[in-house]
Amino acid sequence: MDLQFRVFAHIAKPVDQVFEAVADPDQLSRYFTTGGAKGRLETGATVTWDFHDFPGAFPVRVIEVVSNERIVLEWKANDDADHPYNTRVTISFEPTDDGRTLVAIEEGGWRETEAGLKSAFGNCMGWSQMLCALKAWVEHRINLREGMYR
Repeated sequence: MDLQFRVFAHIAKPVDQVFEAVADPDQLSRYFTTGGAKGRLETGATVTWDFHDFPGAFPVRVIEVVSNERIVLEWKANDDADHPYNTRVTISFEPTDDGRTLVAIEEGGWRETEAGLKSAFGNCMGWSQMLCALKAWVEHRINLREGMYR
């Protein structure tokens, strides 16, 4: 069994605006990384993300960025401190015929353990929340996560 998931949402803005809201650390910090993001998502970069609900900034390695199409990230799985490993996140952006953007987020690579399963479910919830927050931010400039975890 390969522990992975895919979540998606339609955002009522053009793909370039939606992509930029994810790649730009200033925007990402306003609706998702509640403790802040440092570094633009660019191929080969290692950026830092911090969350109030999961304190302590941590590195995110940017594997690939194709502007307005795809961002591929790797970060440490949150389930085995003794034998650390990474999971891979792919965020894809697809323009639709009606001017919206379909954003899909896939993450996989957890170990087939109870801790791996728990971590996968937790990240699935987190990425689903990210899509909701992204939609509210890009369409209405509303930060859904403001005060949510503090």
